[in-house]
Amino acid sequence: MAAQRLGCRAVIVMPVTSPQVKVDAVRSRGAQVELHGDSYSDAHTRAMALQARHRLTFVHPFDDPDVIAGQGTIGMEILRQHHPDGAGPIHAIFAPVGGGGLISGVAAFVKALRPDIRVIGVQTTDSDAMARSLQAGRRVQLHEVGLFSDGTAVRLVGEETFRLCRQFVDEIITVDTDALCAAIKDVFQDTRAVLEPAGALAVAGCKAYVERERVEGRTLVAIASGANLNFDRLRFVAERAEVGEAREALLGVTIPERPGAFRAFCAAIGPRVVTEFNYRLAGREAAHIFVGLKTSSRQDALEVAARLREVGYPTEDLTDNEMAKLHVRHMVGGRAAAVKAERLYRFEFPERPGALMEFLLKLGDRWNISLFHYRNHGADFGRVLCAFEVPEGDRSEFQGFLDRLGYSFVSEEGNGAYQLFLAGG
Repeated sequence: MAAQRLGCRAVIVMPVTSPQVKVDAVRSRGAQVELHGDSYSDAHTRAMALQARHRLTFVHPFDDPDVIAGQGTIGMEILRQHHPDGAGPIHAIFAPVGGGGLISGVAAFVKALRPDIRVIGVQTTDSDAMARSLQAGRRVQLHEVGLFSDGTAVRLVGEETFRLCRQFVDEIITVDTDALCAAIKDVFQDTRAVLEPAGALAVAGCKAYVERERVEGRTLVAIASGANLNFDRLRFVAERAEVGEAREALLGVTIPERPGAFRAFCAAIGPRVVTEFNYRLAGREAAHIFVGLKTSSRQDALEVAARLREVGYPTEDLTDNEMAKLHVRHMVGGRAAAVKAERLYRFEFPERPGALMEFLLKLGDRWNISLFHYRNHGADFGRVLCAFEVPEGDRSEFQGFLDRLGYSFVSEEGNGAYQLFLAGG
């Protein structure tokens, strides 16, 4: 925007991983955008090469006194706009940290006028160059950085920003991806605004600080610094937010492989909302199921797992298992050589608490269930993919059973995806 107003050329080098909405916004201002590398450090190297080749002037995004001073005006706005009579004095200001420009400017200004206010930086656990540098007393370069919070994915912080952070920043808090997603959800529910991960960092750090310090009745300020989020990423954010808020527990449970085992297991769970239920017959002795449950806290999830073990179900808590959250929950299934005469159907039923248990009760235990997948999407209807072992001589009786269930259903035996990935031997 500055180049546009000055009528001069602007070449902006951005990582290939930058959200398209950010790229489009820069181009809309008339800038020439070049995408290079996976992180800020890669883009910076390319920018230096372009500067030398075309004799351009390089404007550093954070390690420049003028840029730091410009970002510091946010601290000025906070102090000017805060009215202590209505909200009480500011206890702490939280700012996202990548290369350190934003927090350096804010901290330098705030500490000059109000040294009693704590200035706290927030970084992701996989892009914590500033936190490591302050701990080591020197700038530490990361070999790799996480890209979910692309706006703060910096391998090496600036010289000037490091100096200022050592002098003025009180501490750095790190948060993980789940906490970031939960913060994005919090801001949306409060304001109907959708932040990008880097923009939600300060909110996530503020929440972590409140939980750690048991803060009550204090005024805390979080700088929400950006909203460049591609729409297709919202699905990932929504799913991980539930875990980040400790509202969902993911469990791997072993149950006996026999008719009626599903129903008995659901009875052991009790009147909880089931968010996911994945199962595929693998053998005749035991079944391994992937279960998601609504919970009220992390402690609640631990107690559920412990209670299932007490009643005889071997249970592994997968809530903090990154591979389980990213991959396994979507991959439970496969071809099962032990399956015979399988019939596959999709069912729909009105979604409400207890609806899944009611569905399982109606299925009964006349025919063995060989595959089961359910995911609570928060929609009006619950959707289940379910397969039964039905001998050829029972087909007519089984069809009558389906007709009497009272649920909408569709046969999926000819579905190409089923034939490729799930059909038994």
